[in-house]
Amino acid sequence: MTFYGASDLAASFRGVRANTITIADEIPAEKYDFRPAPDIKSVAEQLAHIAVSTSWQIEVHSARVSHLDFAMFGASLAKSASEEQALKTKDAILAALRDRGDQFSAFLEGLTEEQLTEKVTFPPPVKPSEKSRFEMLLSAKEHEMHHRAQLMVYERLLGIVPHLTRRRAASAAAATAGSTR
Repeated sequence: MTFYGASDLAASFRGVRANTITIADEIPAEKYDFRPAPDIKSVAEQLAHIAVSTSWQIEVHSARVSHLDFAMFGASLAKSASEEQALKTKDAILAALRDRGDQFSAFLEGLTEEQLTEKVTFPPPVKPSEKSRFEMLLSAKEHEMHHRAQLMVYERLLGIVPHLTRRRAASAAAATAGSTR
């Protein structure tokens, strides 16, 4: 059996973060205040949220916390919200995405198989009541991909064709051109 380990997780996260940074870079600074509806995060707010969202994971797993309760999670959310609000400009957000992405990737690479398999428990009514550190750390990538998908919709609303869509279209065009020769 092949084990998907820390270096795989770090490499995968780097790819996800690189795509997020491309989106952040392609949206013009003057559009960072765009929000598709009044009660939805703006471009800047979404990107700031993504930039800081891995910090609590580093804190919890560095300290090898074995039980995560609501008070601890709430305190982490409050700290993250404060850090998000401090990121005001496109340049600051891009720097945070790069720096914190590098920090999280390096953290992931330093984990052992033993650490990744350790269990963390949660209070009721959380289900499941136990997860491995690996599953929790994998969720950081899933969380970012969720918000990045939202940002790709924002791009469309702003008249920007997302880079992954452009890349796929170029590959399809090249394949079609190659098959007609």
